[in-house]
Amino acid sequence: MKAVELSAKWDPKPDFKLGSKDIEGKLTYLGSQVWRNPVVKVREKDKPQIKPNEVLVKVKRCGICGSDVHMAQTYEDGYIYYPGLTAFPVTLGHEFAGEIIEVGKKAINKRTGKLYKTGEPVTVEEMVWCGECKPCCDGFPNHCERLQEIGFSIDGAYAEFIAVPAKLCWSLKKLEQKYEDVFKIGSLVEPTSVAYNAVIERGGGIRPGENVIILGGGPIGLAATKILKTAGAAVCIVSEPEETRASIAKKLGADYVINPIKEDFVEKVKEYTDNEGATLYLEATGLPDIVTDDIQNTIWECKTVNSTVVIVARAEQRMPVCGEYFQVRRARIVGSQGHSGHGNFPNVISCMAAGMDLIPMITKEISLDEVPENLKLLLSDRENCKISSVIG
Repeated sequence: MKAVELSAKWDPKPDFKLGSKDIEGKLTYLGSQVWRNPVVKVREKDKPQIKPNEVLVKVKRCGICGSDVHMAQTYEDGYIYYPGLTAFPVTLGHEFAGEIIEVGKKAINKRTGKLYKTGEPVTVEEMVWCGECKPCCDGFPNHCERLQEIGFSIDGAYAEFIAVPAKLCWSLKKLEQKYEDVFKIGSLVEPTSVAYNAVIERGGGIRPGENVIILGGGPIGLAATKILKTAGAAVCIVSEPEETRASIAKKLGADYVINPIKEDFVEKVKEYTDNEGATLYLEATGLPDIVTDDIQNTIWECKTVNSTVVIVARAEQRMPVCGEYFQVRRARIVGSQGHSGHGNFPNVISCMAAGMDLIPMITKEISLDEVPENLKLLLSDRENCKISSVIG
């Protein structure tokens, strides 16, 4: 079968020491400290064979994620941008939907309690949690001690077929009456669930009528915009300099968009919220060292007490934080990783079935063969938001 594979050179930085869970020459939890000179190619690979607890999915759609771009992107010294769990070579791709074409003997459908049936449209969690370690048993699957990640450390979905554990699958049948292309909307469930986990589960959500601020109009920030407006946000402000993404933010419900390059962020927030500020802030730029001052100064100068700042974008850079601002305003910072557990996937699917349409995020559709060149394109192109690969 055809697949898009990334390979890179294992070359740990001189001052980097392998952790207890790293595997010499193969796997690391800090990719940007280890992997150099990535190469992305379309190549032929064997069609995967399923285990008893797995299903074989014929991939129909797979979106390009910023993480895919950052695994292919390098600093001047050749080390990759992406700072997380990685094992190369690997087939990329994790934002996908497809049709089950083969079912293992123990591949149970959570919705029915019976074996999955062939023909079922599904989307799949990217976080492959074990369900046995302490974080999993404590209810934190995104922080599994044996975590693997589809498209990062094990083969992903820029491929014609993928074998996945049935426990990670979620049926898309609920979307069939609402959407003409269930796989197109289904491929957006994973990134939307990342946003849902950030603003609802980790951030604690909002009361209808409260204000929210999203920094970054990429797919996660845009999905969070739609989620929070659906949840009843009174004023939703998105900070985004690129005009196309700003336009999409408006389509998805943003009340105001600030261009932080041309406008004074704090003053605009004060103007748009009558000096109230926001209950929830989402850092989705991946530039915490740059945007943190905007967040903190807004918290400090506005009236709202008890704000939450959620960090969802992955970045190596440290955040400069003034504790006094957070103490006086009773604010807090929380981190958010992943999308599994807490009802995230089924709740997102139910929201989509009820009309929470994220399809405006998809700005370009490509073939599987065009994935490598579009990964390069996205290194500099911010006009496109979500590029979707049509595979099956």
